[in-house]
Amino acid sequence: MNETLKLALILFLITAISATVLAVSNNITAPQIAEADRLKDEQAKIEILPEGKEFRPLDENKLNEIKTNFDNVLEIFEAYNGNDLVGYTIKTVVNGYGGEIEFLTGISTEGKIMGIKILNHGETPGLGDNATKPAFTESFKNRSVDGEITASKNPSGDLEVQALTSATRTTNAILDGVNIARQIYNEELAK
Repeated sequence: MNETLKLALILFLITAISATVLAVSNNITAPQIAEADRLKDEQAKIEILPEGKEFRPLDENKLNEIKTNFDNVLEIFEAYNGNDLVGYTIKTVVNGYGGEIEFLTGISTEGKIMGIKILNHGETPGLGDNATKPAFTESFKNRSVDGEITASKNPSGDLEVQALTSATRTTNAILDGVNIARQIYNEELAK
């Protein structure tokens, strides 16, 4: 019995020390991780809406109003070039095959999708993760926000984008997010 108690105490001490080390490490690295994420988001905004030189968060009251109708929306930023509003970046989260897909959609004030950027995903390598490749993301560029965007293996119309082969669920999830962004732009931001 004494031996069992001694082993349990040693195991408890090792676990407590490990937990303490992990907690301290997390506290030390959390600010750097948050800053890296912020820089990654900022770079993505510039990539999908290059006309924007400064990105300002949408008014908090307006954003909360939008979020009540669109629960997939995480954030919306206004893109400015000097004093001129040139577009919006809308961050959405949708459910793909491998879990949540978080991405940005850039829409110009002329009503064109300027690009999308996948930020985080858990899609299958070689299939759903092809959504991060230019062949897919570039197919959204310069599409009008006037109608619903759809996917096709051979896109020909202004509202069709390239479908991902063997990744229908991923394609449909991203289309849902882009169409949500398009709807928000048309109903809330283009006024």
